[in-house]
Amino acid sequence: MLLKLEKLTDKIIDGVGYLTAILMLWLIINVAWDVMMRYVFHNSSIAMQELEWHTFSVIILYGTGYSLRYNAHVRVDFLYDRLKPTKQAWINIFGTIFFLLPLALLIIYGSWDFVMDSYTTNEISEDPGGLTHRWIIKAQIPLAFIFLIFCAFNFLIHNINIIRGVKETLPKIEEEVME
Repeated sequence: MLLKLEKLTDKIIDGVGYLTAILMLWLIINVAWDVMMRYVFHNSSIAMQELEWHTFSVIILYGTGYSLRYNAHVRVDFLYDRLKPTKQAWINIFGTIFFLLPLALLIIYGSWDFVMDSYTTNEISEDPGGLTHRWIIKAQIPLAFIFLIFCAFNFLIHNINIIRGVKETLPKIEEEVME
């Protein structure tokens, strides 16, 4: 049962990861266009510059959950790497339950009014020619942390399966790319 749930959540997270990769390509095109317009044609767009910032923000926000899926997040590896996989799994479970989940819930709770204020006031860019509907980008904060909680659930399942002896280690991005 847990293995099926793990595979299903893996597919969903990977789907978001692929969408994030497409956004990365969009960001490259957007930046290249902006640079070309600015330096070749001496014409710049505030909206395109803001779109760069917003796209980068979304990539970072959703990339955190994707990196958790592949155990590619930052940690103190010089101690962690020396432990057996079962002890690593216990540390991961403890850290997820007592640090990651409370922080994610706090950010979701704290950002909700931030998004609603932006939506109700129909906030737009302060710069002339900037983007409208700023609430859309601000709404990505609680949504991305909801996604991070979903990824944390997946991470817990992976670690529980390691403790149960069903799996040996957490997945790594290099292993998935090779398949």
